[in-house]
Amino acid sequence: MPYLPRLILIFFFLFLTLQGHTAEKVVTIFILAGQSNMEGHGRIAGNQRGTLESLIRDPATASRYRHLHTNGNWITRKDVWISWLGRSGNLGIGGWAAKGAIGPELGFGWTVGDQIEEPILLLKFGPGGTSLAGPWRPPSAGPHRNGKPRGQGIGDQFDNLVSSVKQRLKNLESEFPSLAGYRPNLAGFGWHQGWNDGCSKVDSVEYESNLAHLIRDMRTELNSPQLPFVIAGSGFGGWDQKIDRRLMIMKAQEAVTKYDEFKETTRYVETRGFFRDGPISPRPIRYHWCCNAETYWLIGEHMGHAMVELLGGRKAPGIPGSQSN
Repeated sequence: MPYLPRLILIFFFLFLTLQGHTAEKVVTIFILAGQSNMEGHGRIAGNQRGTLESLIRDPATASRYRHLHTNGNWITRKDVWISWLGRSGNLGIGGWAAKGAIGPELGFGWTVGDQIEEPILLLKFGPGGTSLAGPWRPPSAGPHRNGKPRGQGIGDQFDNLVSSVKQRLKNLESEFPSLAGYRPNLAGFGWHQGWNDGCSKVDSVEYESNLAHLIRDMRTELNSPQLPFVIAGSGFGGWDQKIDRRLMIMKAQEAVTKYDEFKETTRYVETRGFFRDGPISPRPIRYHWCCNAETYWLIGEHMGHAMVELLGGRKAPGIPGSQSN
């Protein structure tokens, strides 16, 4: 074969090879896990202060949240998918948290969706009333102090999450037909939990150790040794919180992200500045952040910013209301 035609043929095959690589479709996957505050109880409807409807009507907040709503309808993200309680679909307002509510998934999905080019899939787990010392107990934390072996109530939520994630990564096309042909890329883990452990002094004392074990074990089980973790603090009560158990949980959550082994791959998100007390929220109950939709949005949004930063994107902005700002 003459030299020139042979060279043209080589370049042609190189072009096809490069095209094959650039044409690969990838879906970026994040796990969102915790208890009922990850489930989400931020009210959508109603005229009370702190509902999502009131946020888009109030002149003081409308510009901040109007991107969620247009022409009388809530917007659904076509580039962000979510799985929750056996169902899946595109991320929108309602249907992915407690009835008539939103959780951190909304702000998180919107933020990473705006910053990451590939489509996003959120695998969400948020069973209410579950402690890290009990149902979320990681294997390397050892047996529970009551001596009960792993099973119902001890480590079962950890085990269920691991098996569920593995199944979804393996069966992506059958469980998410819209993502057929995409290669799954497990990119990060968001954790928002701590209320139940903060009800017990013993569980509060061991929370730091249990959280470190959770990160190590989850990375091992999912075969992702550097999996980024973002931990949203249990900031209920805001900066006026005085209960020692609650403060211990927050201190433990932040402390773990400063370990030498974790400091480059984990981030703590301070949430106390997002607390909106009863008079300016739909319900005066602190254990579900007073059901304030703005609180849940801000938690998810700043978890998303922290995750983008961990993945090499732009630096996360400061936390509104933080005493460190």
